Amino acid sequence: MNLFNLRRSAAAVAEPKRAPALLPATAQPSRERLMPGAERAAQMFVRGQGSWLWDSEGHAYLDFTQGCAVNSLGHSPNVLVKALGNQAQAVINPGVGYHSRALLSLVERLCQSTGSDQAYLLNSGAEACEGAIKLARKWGQRYRNGAYHIITASHSCHGRSLGALSASDPLPCNRCEPGLPGFSKVPFNDLAALHAAVDSRTVAIMLEPIQGEAGVIPASVDYLKGVEQLCRELGILLILDEVQTGVGRCGALLAEQTYGVRADIITLGKGLGGGVPLAALLARGTACCAEPGELGGSHHGNALMSAAGLAVLETVLEPGFFEQVMDSGRHLRDGLSRLAGRYGQGEVRGQGLLWALHMREAQAAALVEAALHEGLLLNAPQADVLRFSPALTVSKGNIDEMLLRLARAFARLHAQQYNRREMPA
Repeated sequence: MNLFNLRRSAAAVAEPKRAPALLPATAQPSRERLMPGAERAAQMFVRGQGSWLWDSEGHAYLDFTQGCAVNSLGHSPNVLVKALGNQAQAVINPGVGYHSRALLSLVERLCQSTGSDQAYLLNSGAEACEGAIKLARKWGQRYRNGAYHIITASHSCHGRSLGALSASDPLPCNRCEPGLPGFSKVPFNDLAALHAAVDSRTVAIMLEPIQGEAGVIPASVDYLKGVEQLCRELGILLILDEVQTGVGRCGALLAEQTYGVRADIITLGKGLGGGVPLAALLARGTACCAEPGELGGSHHGNALMSAAGLAVLETVLEPGFFEQVMDSGRHLRDGLSRLAGRYGQGEVRGQGLLWALHMREAQAAALVEAALHEGLLLNAPQADVLRFSPALTVSKGNIDEMLLRLARAFARLHAQQYNRREMPA
């Protein structure tokens, strides 16, 4: 059975009745009024379940991007649908000046499960990283004679707000912004270079445990442990950007646990909301120095998003969940390694259910396009890197199906290249 051509029944496709719209019910919405942003494929997706998406034509696609690791439990998981529905019937957003049970419950659970002292909820990973920068500089004013300088790693990407972009390197996430002062960048996995960059102005070192946009490049254990020791010896803060690596993506609640380190400030996002906009800023010890109004926002931690985050967090903390992630991750790694060997590609690197296949040539975008024709959704953060971030609940059967489709995508790409070479001048 060709799952790519699966179509739902007419009853399943039927849309619920709506109020009269400006467009006829049969008309397709125009794409022309959408401001340029992320590059998007032509397909319009109308339904998702687990590891699968269906477009408006009824074609099924196996999704191994999951919104770049956003949909931690897959598309429309029952636990998230139920939590959102129940909360929406109660209260959605009482306002930033008021507490809700969902907000306080999520903050309490986050702190308990991560060993943090305080948490603040936000809408996006970029906002969480922006908050981490503000918090670190506030700490520098209070405890380090006004130090404000933050050292980050080359090829890092901490989001698209101006402050987060300034902490990032010129990657696709930071193509044209001039950046703000107060940041410097040193080579990743180079402890000596990091040590040499620290001076009296330095307040914090900010790193991704695994550099996602750079092509899924993990920090070495010795490096990250060395960074933590350096921060302790010099009396500066360690900030870990776990927007992509946290909430079970690396086979533990936080990637820091797999490295055996402990940061002062941690940022979470993406998978925390399971598909809805939610992020968190975690602080420990003296890094808990924010005052009212310094991290404000009109939607931060609204009851609806908090309920979603609590449902995701409770799910990933169930006994055996992280072990399942690691088992599925090994299955994916082994399959990708066999495929890389068969087609003469490079290394497979990553952790948990965040993996990359390094290609020998800069053909990742072309392979993503070929995979799309095979009903497979992939992502290319670099010209020579394929990234795989499936749902944390992905089955081994889904992984095997992905490998089959990826093999067909390689064959399709090779055939296209051969035909171009054979065409007469």
